Amino acid sequence: MRQRRGGILLSCLAASLAIGLVAGPPAHARPSAKKGIWGPVTVDGRSQFPTYRELGVGVFSTRLPWDSVAQVKPARPRDPRDPAYQWPAELDQAVKLATSAGIRVSVDIRNAPGWANGGQPPNWVPRRVADWRNFVTAAVRRYPGVDYWVIWAEPTRQANFMPLVFQDAPTVPLNARQRRPVHFYARLLDAAYGAVHRRRPHAKVVGGNSFVTGDVSPLNWIRSLKLPSGRVPRMDLYGHHPFTARRPDLSRPSIRPGLADYSDLDTLTQWIDYHLGRDPRGRPLKLYLGEFSVPSDHQSRVFGPWVSRATQASWIRSALRIARRWDRIETMVWLGLYDEAPAADGLEVNWGLLDWRGRRKPAFRAYKNG
Repeated sequence: MRQRRGGILLSCLAASLAIGLVAGPPAHARPSAKKGIWGPVTVDGRSQFPTYRELGVGVFSTRLPWDSVAQVKPARPRDPRDPAYQWPAELDQAVKLATSAGIRVSVDIRNAPGWANGGQPPNWVPRRVADWRNFVTAAVRRYPGVDYWVIWAEPTRQANFMPLVFQDAPTVPLNARQRRPVHFYARLLDAAYGAVHRRRPHAKVVGGNSFVTGDVSPLNWIRSLKLPSGRVPRMDLYGHHPFTARRPDLSRPSIRPGLADYSDLDTLTQWIDYHLGRDPRGRPLKLYLGEFSVPSDHQSRVFGPWVSRATQASWIRSALRIARRWDRIETMVWLGLYDEAPAADGLEVNWGLLDWRGRRKPAFRAYKNG
């Protein structure tokens, strides 16, 4: 592990996170699996995939919430044709348009319906792993063209995953009670891996899916991510959301021991290698950066830190340079294509490569050429 010096930069992350250009670029950049994006399928009836193609996007990311797809318990839970399943038409359209554009699809699958988790809110885990496995099986059968299955994003935060127990400190190992929900997540992940690969051997399952900070730190999450037997759950890629309030640079000092923003990804991989080992094929686990963004213009309802549009573009270039040159990163998924429309309180999130009217920001060119 490299030696780190300098002050702690945790204060640069808002509490709400709890949480040279190429001359003459081609009209369409070459699609790259290194570059993913969150964004709409259509806007005013127009497909957005020509824009994704121009940006060189190789992975389109979207969500599939179990709780909204299966509000009623299906009689044949592994059969996607069971009438209880209400599959989102937008995802059907996204898969069709992405395939036509030569872009891979990534689906973040999460949340549990009340019939599966005892009437709790959707962020509560199902009571039976078998119910989760059955739904994943049905989803893979419904969408055989999906290339990445992300298993329950940001389970390191109680807002996303319950009954998660708060850690004592980012570097203090979890006790038995705190580890129990992590072990249950490991069971969900391992079950999903089996369900996906049984139907789609070449699809990739993304596990872990930690956050830069969280109610459980990335370090504590990774070293506790075990099945009750002590075995590491199967996964093809390790997911992480490395939001940051500083320019991505792997030579920078740690933001804080136990945490990991974009500049700490090399340390994150050391934790992964030590505690999780290799993927099922014996290779080092690559990183799938499922959400990354740098908001511009002003503070927002999601992010406290923000930068100018020029700095947003510059940081995108820095992040993509790291992703392009480092083979431990499989994909960096940018969030998102458009800024939010202006809000009455002025706290809309300006994370887009385009402004809310669709006009290109400097970030668009930076991402396209990155």
